[in-house]
Amino acid sequence: MARILAIDFGTKRTGIAVTDELQIIASGLTTVSTKELLPFLKDYTQKESVELFLVGEPKQMNNTASESEIHIKSFIVKLEKVFPSIPIQRVDERFTSKMAFQTMIDSGLKKNQRKNKSLIDEISATLILQSFLYSK
Repeated sequence: MARILAIDFGTKRTGIAVTDELQIIASGLTTVSTKELLPFLKDYTQKESVELFLVGEPKQMNNTASESEIHIKSFIVKLEKVFPSIPIQRVDERFTSKMAFQTMIDSGLKKNQRKNKSLIDEISATLILQSFLYSK
């Protein structure tokens, strides 16, 4: 089996999480500068087999798209062009940043460590991926 890769897209930084090859466990992979996201994904997919990209879909409480959706849709168009053979699926990412922050508190990270926005993005991507795996 190939891996599933989840993307918590941001205009500055993007969190990335990935499954193991059996698609059982979701693990945070890294956070990359969004400007370097496509080159990173090209490099990663040359080393590892990826069968699906999950891209977070931020929604408001009333179920409408958030302001960042325009940037995400633009990214998805580029992603489809670069990786035409890898399907893309959207996953509701409401509350993942809050849950990521709470996860950091629950795991005992100090206040200074919890200010690390890159870590929050990576944990958010992991939560997106984990929710997808639970729903399968």
